[in-house]
Amino acid sequence: MTRHYSSLVGWGHYAPENVVTNDDLSEIVDTTDEWIRARSGIERRHFVSPDQATSDLCIEAGRRALDRAGVAPEDVGLVLVATSSPDYLTPPVSSQVQHGLGCANAGAMTLVVGCTGFVYGLVTADQFIQTGAYETILLIGAEVISKNLDMTDRTTCVLFGDGAGAVVLQATDRPCGVRSFELGSDGSQAEALIAPSPGTRNPVSQYAIDHRTHYLRMDGRAVFKFATRAMTESLQRVMDKAALGVDDVDLFIPHQANARIIEYAAEQLQLPPEKVVMNVAEYGNTSAATIPIALSEALDAGRAEAGGTLAMVGFGAGLTWAACLFDLGPLALAPPDSGADRDRQPAPESVIDDRGVVEGLIA
Repeated sequence: MTRHYSSLVGWGHYAPENVVTNDDLSEIVDTTDEWIRARSGIERRHFVSPDQATSDLCIEAGRRALDRAGVAPEDVGLVLVATSSPDYLTPPVSSQVQHGLGCANAGAMTLVVGCTGFVYGLVTADQFIQTGAYETILLIGAEVISKNLDMTDRTTCVLFGDGAGAVVLQATDRPCGVRSFELGSDGSQAEALIAPSPGTRNPVSQYAIDHRTHYLRMDGRAVFKFATRAMTESLQRVMDKAALGVDDVDLFIPHQANARIIEYAAEQLQLPPEKVVMNVAEYGNTSAATIPIALSEALDAGRAEAGGTLAMVGFGAGLTWAACLFDLGPLALAPPDSGADRDRQPAPESVIDDRGVVEGLIA
C-alpha cells in the first residue's frame, strides 16, 4: 500500500499596511518605547483598517501561498483556518475564506485553539493527507486582535497585532511532513488569557460593555510562567519521540509572543541563535498567525532548504501548547509576481489622531 506524506509546496503571509509603533502607543496609554522593548522585544505591530476583517487577511495570505505553489484554487480539497478572531460567531470564517479564494471543490473548517492553532492545524492537515482523505490542503493561521484590545490597558494593548500566514500541503509518496508532535491543554488555567464576552456564558449586554468584558484580558505572570515551561518541555519531548537532537533540526520556529520567552527557551535548550526564527519586533503577538508568518519569512529568506527539518512550538489560550517536527520535501520556487514582499511597507509618520487614539481603530 502506498504511504502518503505531507509536502509543503507553497507559503505566504500578509500583514496590514497600518503600522503602529511603540511611540504611537505611548500617546494613548501610560507606556514608553523603552518599557515595551525591555519587557517584550516588540517595536511595532500591524493593525487592520476599520474595513478589514480576518477573512480579508486569510484570503491575501492564502492567495500568495497558492500562487507560490502553482496550485489552482479549485484543486484544493480542504481549507483549514486557525483563528480565535473570526469575522462572525457564525458562519465560520473558513467558509468565507474558501469562497473568497475560489476553492469551489473544498471543504472548510475553523480551528479555535488560540495561539497554538497553526501547529494544531498542521498536525490535523498531515493526518488527513496520511489517510488519503485529501490530496491538497490549504492551512491558514490568522488573527485580528486589535479590534478586541482595551487600549487603556498597557498590559495587553502593546503586545498584540494582526496578520495571517498560510501554507499549501500536498500528498506525496516521498517521506516528509510531520515526524513527531504533541498537542496539549490545561483548562484549569483558562482565565489566564480570556475574552469573557460575547459568548454563551456572557452574551452581549449593557453590563458587558460597561465592564469592558468584551476585551482581551491576560494574567501576564501566569502566562509567562506557563509558556517558559511549555515551550522547552514540549519541544524536548517531540525531539525525543523522533530520536533527534538540537543538531538534527535545521530551524526552530517558536510562537512569537515575547522575545524574552523565546530567548529563555533557546537558552534552556541550547539552541544556536542562527537556528531560531524571531520576528516579534516587527509584528508583535499575532496569535495563530505568528508561526506561519515566521515560517513564510524564513523560507523567503532561504533559511531552510529542501529536506530540512523544522521544529515549531507554541502556547496560548486554553491554556494550550503544541509542538511538532516537520520534514520539508522539495520546496517550490517563488513565481516573480507572487507578491511575497508586498506587505513590507514603510511605517507611516503617525497613526495617532488629535484625540490621542489609534486612527480609525477606536472611536
